[in-house]
Amino acid sequence: MQGVGIIGAIIVGILAGYIAEKVMSRSHGLLTNLIVGLIGAFIGPFILNVLNLMPTSAGFWPSLVVSTVGAVVLLFILGLFQKR
Repeated sequence: MQGVGIIGAIIVGILAGYIAEKVMSRSHGLLTNLIVGLIGAFIGPFILNVLNLMPTSAGFWPSLVVSTVGAVVLLFILGLFQKR
């Protein structure tokens, strides 16, 4: 997450986790959303670089989009391992 700082990274992580939670129809708490969003911030750039879709600009909104993509992928992968 370039250009957002530590407080911005926490806010982006919480928002990305929350958006991913809603997209994947899950129910988590604030701390889980933060963790999912921050892990998504590491997964998202990797996936988008492989697909050659990485945004060229830095800041809050591009970081939020990339982190949300990573968080949704993380929740999808975790859902594959959960018992139903």
